[in-house]
Amino acid sequence: MWLLPLLAGIIPIVTAQDSTTTTDSLVVLNGQSATSIDQASVPTGAYISYSSTITLPSSADMPIPTANGSIIASASGNSTSNSTTTTNSVMVLGGGGTATVSGSASSTSANSTSTPVVNTRPCNGYPEFCNRKYSNITMVTAHNSPFIKPGNAASNQALTVTSQLNDGVRMLQFQVHLVNGTLYLCHTSCDLLNVGTLESYLTEVAKWMQQNPYDVVTFLIGNFDQVDPGNFTAPIENSGVMNYVYTPSQIPMGLDDWPTLSSMILSGKRAVMFLDYRANQKKIPWLMDEFSQIWETPFSPTDEAFPCNAQRPPGLKPKDAENRMYLANHNLNVQVNFGSINLLIPDTSHMDVTNGVSGFGSLGSMAENCTRRWNRPPNFLLVDYYNYGNPNGSVFEVAAKMNHVKWNGNCCGKKSAASSLTPGLNAFCLLAIVAAAQFLADFF
Repeated sequence: MWLLPLLAGIIPIVTAQDSTTTTDSLVVLNGQSATSIDQASVPTGAYISYSSTITLPSSADMPIPTANGSIIASASGNSTSNSTTTTNSVMVLGGGGTATVSGSASSTSANSTSTPVVNTRPCNGYPEFCNRKYSNITMVTAHNSPFIKPGNAASNQALTVTSQLNDGVRMLQFQVHLVNGTLYLCHTSCDLLNVGTLESYLTEVAKWMQQNPYDVVTFLIGNFDQVDPGNFTAPIENSGVMNYVYTPSQIPMGLDDWPTLSSMILSGKRAVMFLDYRANQKKIPWLMDEFSQIWETPFSPTDEAFPCNAQRPPGLKPKDAENRMYLANHNLNVQVNFGSINLLIPDTSHMDVTNGVSGFGSLGSMAENCTRRWNRPPNFLLVDYYNYGNPNGSVFEVAAKMNHVKWNGNCCGKKSAASSLTPGLNAFCLLAIVAAAQFLADFF
C-alpha cells in the first residue's frame, strides 16, 4: 500500500490532451481511491446553429472612456471610424495608425486606482492594425496559457501570462473545470495539473489590460465539464476583466461584422470572450459561442503536415467556413501507447521546427498553406511553448508575415527553464506510471 501515495505524488507529470470523449481511460490513484480520466480525442458537445442573425441592442448612446478615464464622445462600440477628436485630446487614433497621448494617460476602472500606461504603440503593437477589422488580423494564441509548471508533461507553456502578453500573445486559450462550485484551471484532471482558480488568472490579465490600454485581448475558454455558462460570470466580473468585455452587435458575428481595433480600443471594450461549448448568448451575449463564429483545424495534431481542413464544428459547409474566423491548431503532439492506453503529450523535441518560420512542419509553412486554401490567413495561430522557435519567438514573425507588417524581433520574456522541455524523460516516466497505475488498480 505504500506505493499508493508515492504514485499519487508522481502522477502529475502525466498528461492527456484536452478531451471529453474516448474509448480508453487512464486510472489515477488518489489516496485510497482510483478515478478514471478520459484520453486524448476530439472534444464533442452540442454545436449551436443559427437559422437567422439576432441583432442585439445598440450601444450607440453609451459614452466612451479615454485612456485616463475621462469621457470623449458618444459612439457605437462597433464604429468603423478611423479617428476620434476630443476637446482634451487625451487619445487620438488617426487614419495613418498613429497615436497621440496628451497629459498623463492611464487606464482606470470603476473599482481601481489610476495605473501608469505601459504601452504607447496603439492597436496591438502595430499602428497598421488600427483601421483593420478585428477579423482581419492574425494573432498568436498561447495553447493552455496557464499551464506552465516546469517538468510537468501536462504543461504547454514556459512563461507566465504577463510575459505572454508582454511578448505579443493576443489570444489566451485554456481549460476550466468546476470543482465544488469553483472554476479551476486544470489540464484534463485537477489530479494531473491544477494551477489555481480562473478568477486568480483573470485578475492578472485584468491588471495587464489596465496598464496596456491600446491592446485587444481574446480569451478562448474550454468548458471541459460543459457546465452552465452562468458559472463563468462571477470570476470574470470579480477579476476586473468585465470592465473591458466586448459585447457583439449581433449573434452570430460574420467575418465582416466585426469592428475595427481602433473602435474597440476607444470604446474601452477590448476583451473578447469565447466559450467552446454550452454558450448561451441570448442570456449572456458577451460570452460568445466559439463554433458559430470560429472554426478550427484538426485538434491535438500528430501529423507534421498540419492539414488545414475544418474539423470543428463537424460538417461545416465551405460557404459557412468562408464567413467565419478560423483557428489553426499548430501544437504538435506525440502519441504514447501502452497496452490499451493511448496518450498524447506535447512533442517538445521538435519545437524549433514546429514553431519555425519555414520548412516542412513549421508554423510558417502551415500558415501559408492555409492562406492558399482559404484565400485568407488564419485568424489565430495556436502554439505550445510560444517562446521557442528558430529564432526564439519566431511564431510572432510568422504572424507578422500573415499581417503584412514587420516584426521587431523582440522576444521573449525571461529564459525558460530547461526542465520544461524534457519530453524523453516524461515519456518514459509516463509509461512506468501508467503500468503501475493499471497494476495497482487491478490488484487492489
